[in-house]
Amino acid sequence: MSLAPNRRAALAGIAATLVDPRPSCAEGHPAIPLGDMHVHLFFLGRKPASLHPLARNMAGGGATLVAWSIVGDLPWIRSSSRGLRQAGAPKPRAASAWLDQELARVKLHLSEQRLKIVRSAADVERALKGEPHVVLAVEGASFLDDGIAGLKRAHDAGIRHVQLVHYVRNTIGDFQTEAPRHQGLTDFGREVVRECNRLGILVDLAHCTSMVVRQVLEITRTPIVWSHSSVALAGKPNWQMVPWRARQLALEDARAIAAAGGVVGLWSLRSDVGATVQSFADRLIEMAELLGDDHVAFGTDMNAVANTPIPDYASLRRALDHIAARGFDETRLTKIAIGNYARVLSAAMNAREI
Repeated sequence: MSLAPNRRAALAGIAATLVDPRPSCAEGHPAIPLGDMHVHLFFLGRKPASLHPLARNMAGGGATLVAWSIVGDLPWIRSSSRGLRQAGAPKPRAASAWLDQELARVKLHLSEQRLKIVRSAADVERALKGEPHVVLAVEGASFLDDGIAGLKRAHDAGIRHVQLVHYVRNTIGDFQTEAPRHQGLTDFGREVVRECNRLGILVDLAHCTSMVVRQVLEITRTPIVWSHSSVALAGKPNWQMVPWRARQLALEDARAIAAAGGVVGLWSLRSDVGATVQSFADRLIEMAELLGDDHVAFGTDMNAVANTPIPDYASLRRALDHIAARGFDETRLTKIAIGNYARVLSAAMNAREI
């Protein structure tokens, strides 16, 4: 996530804008629905949900499986000359209360938009068949500083995708844009990963350090995702680099995630992927060549990156058309467009032990 500061203005009310949520696309590959492992929609700032309803956006490009990521540490981060940085720490139960409030707003918007929430692998299958569904996700599990029991409460509330860290230090592990303190994953972080596996929640390692990636892969029973950023072709990103480079995933770590059956998502940050739909698509193709068609997906970070070549799902549809023009057949296109995310999400939910 790369969040503009003016999105911290007063909360805007939700004005329902109803559209037909069924996917539609006038040209290209309308039979292949789109998935997105990481998208935002806020209730404040210059692009509030009330003016940019999700159903209309999804229908504009034929997107049927998108992960709406609630920013779990939003009240405690601010923009700086070095990108987003921590500006305070949540008091006990404050992060849990924030998540509850945001989740209620998200659910109200989805209800008004007549969009369904993914709760099981059967829902993912429906999305693959063209019925629009939204995955409830959290970016930065600060709410778990209040205790591991919060993970089951989150699952009961419908959350099926949890990113362990973001920009605020928590009790789980180290993140990419600050000097490490925990030597990777904490003992509590290991407990969190195991509990995600037990409950059937997909583990997302975006923003995690390389050490955390390796440690999670040692203990997880199900494939994981790195929902959004890109793969660094040389060297290992570190916290002292410019923010977007610090946020890249080292190639060796990307390959380790792929070897464990996981998926890496490409964001739409202009300074990284270029200024056009074509440059974004070409970067995705490059990732597929490095990791294999089974291990890449879209993770646009939509509505949290400025001047992006992929501001909406109609643009993402054009990116898929460009990939098709490069010689990808329907099977390969489907994996990248939606199938890979659907596979790992279903695998996580199907591994639920209770």
